Amino acid sequence: MTSNNYFDLIVVGGGVLGTFHALHALSKGLKVALFEKNRFPVDATVRNFGQIVPSGMNLKWQAYGRKSLEIYQSIQAKADIGIRQNGSIYLASNDDELQLIAELHHINRQNNYPSQLLSTAQCVKKYPSLNTAYCKGGLFFEQELSANPRVMIVKLQQYLAQNNRFYHFPGTLITTAEASGTQCVVRSSQGNTWFAGKVLICSGSDFKTLFPQLFMQSDLQVVKLQMLRLLPQRHTHLPGNILTGLSIRRYESFSECPSYTSIKEKENSDTFWKKWGIHILFKQEEDGSVILGDSHEYADAADADTLGFDLRTDVNQYFIEEGKKIFHLEHWNIDTQWAGFYSQCKQHDLHLQTPDTNLHIITGIGGKGMTASAGFAFENIHNLFGA
Repeated sequence: MTSNNYFDLIVVGGGVLGTFHALHALSKGLKVALFEKNRFPVDATVRNFGQIVPSGMNLKWQAYGRKSLEIYQSIQAKADIGIRQNGSIYLASNDDELQLIAELHHINRQNNYPSQLLSTAQCVKKYPSLNTAYCKGGLFFEQELSANPRVMIVKLQQYLAQNNRFYHFPGTLITTAEASGTQCVVRSSQGNTWFAGKVLICSGSDFKTLFPQLFMQSDLQVVKLQMLRLLPQRHTHLPGNILTGLSIRRYESFSECPSYTSIKEKENSDTFWKKWGIHILFKQEEDGSVILGDSHEYADAADADTLGFDLRTDVNQYFIEEGKKIFHLEHWNIDTQWAGFYSQCKQHDLHLQTPDTNLHIITGIGGKGMTASAGFAFENIHNLFGA
């Protein structure tokens, strides 16, 4: 062991959760190594909408998300990582959804999280291409952020690389992570070895490489999401994160509303959107293209392979058909389509496991990663390393 291969902290997994743990460790003056099995992240961190929406989280995770907003803005002020503050809006399509956004607005006021109830006319003023037959009102969160996730994570790691205590190892698959006393050791598939005081495993939905037996005995599951990108809209402007009636019926924050249970009980369980876990989201990128989706399928960690890699044409067509009810876009021509995969817990909100005092597994953050990782990692690094 030499000073060249010893670190205060090794993070295995270069997605958003692992990268923010590295960032906060660096802020404590630690020497940090970040390992990523691919040349650059290609999994859940880059296969999502890039919506940073604490408004969709329950109160516990909203607090992490609100801290994340501060962290993203702080970084953006120093280096352009592509963060945009255009807010988030939830568009209600009927009286039940109107009731839910009114109740969430009240909860937000009690929680000192600013939001604004909008009439149909105010929503149309903000989004002139909005279909008034769909929209009965909206709830707007001005503080919330958007990112292009495929760009953001690369720029964030470039920002970390300006710190001479940061060591980045892309394209390096760690196949062994062990701890002995006060020291940990990791080894790559190429046979190289590194040492650290602590190791964090942020391996997303990769349950086969490290500690597979622990993962297979856990309550972790893999979620498959399908989404698509429309070709650029040259004259249509859709600022911020746009969430619709099905999102109001799905997101955790609304489950804390008094009317939520009674409204959910009235839903028809025999619908296409229920079968495929669909809710309709829009987010426009800076080039005018629009991301539209998404759907959800589930499999336990041990059965993750059964989700497959196929994309369903009927699901994509449903996105388009429902999207046309909400917005009058210039066109609905698909540029590309893909499936994303993330891990989450069935009974818990995060998978935290400590095989050894200095060896920690952190995964299963679910759909909260882009929104809450920065804030959660801030607290977690403080807990692991102290002030």
